[in-house]
Amino acid sequence: MPHRTELYHDVPRTCWPIVYSPDYNITFMGLEKLHPFDAGKWGKVINFLKEEKLIADDLIVQAREATEEDLLVVHTRRYLNKLKWSFVVATITEIPPVLFLPNFLVQRKVLKPLRTQTGGTIMAGKLAIDRGWAINVGGGFHHCSSDKGGGFCAYADITLAIKFLFERVEGVSKATIIDLDAHQGNGHERDFMDDHRVYIMDVYNRYIYPGDGFAKRAIKRKVELDWGTEDTEYLQKVQRHVEGALNELRPDIIIYNAGTDILDGDPLGGLAISSQGIVKRDEVVFRAARSHRIPILMVTSGGYQKRTARIIADSILNLHNLGLIDKELTTSEAENPKVELMIRESILDLTNLSLQ
Repeated sequence: MPHRTELYHDVPRTCWPIVYSPDYNITFMGLEKLHPFDAGKWGKVINFLKEEKLIADDLIVQAREATEEDLLVVHTRRYLNKLKWSFVVATITEIPPVLFLPNFLVQRKVLKPLRTQTGGTIMAGKLAIDRGWAINVGGGFHHCSSDKGGGFCAYADITLAIKFLFERVEGVSKATIIDLDAHQGNGHERDFMDDHRVYIMDVYNRYIYPGDGFAKRAIKRKVELDWGTEDTEYLQKVQRHVEGALNELRPDIIIYNAGTDILDGDPLGGLAISSQGIVKRDEVVFRAARSHRIPILMVTSGGYQKRTARIIADSILNLHNLGLIDKELTTSEAENPKVELMIRESILDLTNLSLQ
C-alpha cells in the first residue's frame, strides 16, 4: 500500500492549478550568487503574474515540502543520507562554499527549498489529471536520479511525480516526458531506463553537460542540437517531434520540462533561441496536449539569466490569452479530460451508427 502523504490533498476549485511557495527561493548570505542560476527566479515569475492581475496569493496552490517518506518512493535511503554531508550538497549545487556550512543550515537554506519545489511537482501531477493542466513554477530537476544528484538537482521530482501517479491515480499507467531544457535530462532517463510505461523525448545541445551516453539509451525520441541553434530550426524540430511522440504513444499525462536555458546568451545552454521563440515553444507543446486531449504538467527547470523570469511569466500569460490554460477550463471543460473524451467518442460513435 502507498504511504500516507500530505501532497495529495483536495485543492479548492477556486484555485488555479499553479503551484508555488515563497519557500522555493534560495537566499543565504549571498551564496546563491556564486552559481549562475537565478535562485530567486520563481518568486519573480509569481510577482510578474500578480502585476498582470492573472493570479493572487489566495488563488494559487501552496506547495508543500516533500517528506523523507515521500522521497523514498524513488530515492534510496543511502542517497538521502549522503545529503546530510555538506560537501555532497556543495558538489550537487555547484556552490563550493556550501562545503563549509554546518549541515543543519544546508538543510534549511538549500535543501528545504528544493524539497518544497519537489513537493510542488508531485502535487502538480495530480492537479494536471484533475484539471487538465498544471504548472509548478519551480521544479524540473532533471539531472537527479534515484541514487545520484548533480547540476543543481538534488531530488528527482519528475520521476517522483510519475511514480506517485502510477501508484495512486487509477487509470494513469503511461507517461510521456517532453524535455526541452538545453541539457540532456539524464536523471529521469536513468530512472526509467527499462520502464516501457514512460516515453522520453529529449531535445538538447549535444555538446554540453551532462553528455551521459548510458542515459541516452532511455530516450525514445532524441533530438541533438548544435551550438547556436536559432528559432526557425528549433521550433520546426520541436513541433515535428512533439506531434511524432504523441502519435507514437498516447500517454495518460505529459510532463513538460520547460527549461529557459535555451535563451540566446545563456552562459550554460549554448543555444540562440529568442524570448519570443521560448513563448512560441511553450505554445506548441500546450497546443499539442490540448489537441490530443492529454493532461499536461509543466515545470520550469533551467534558466540562468535574470530575464528568464519575465519570459516564463510572459509565456504563461500567452497560454492564457490563447485559451490554452484557463481558470474556467479547470472547472468545466477539463474537469476530467479523459472522461470527457470518452463521452465525446461515445457521442461520435452513436452519430455514426445513426447515419449508417
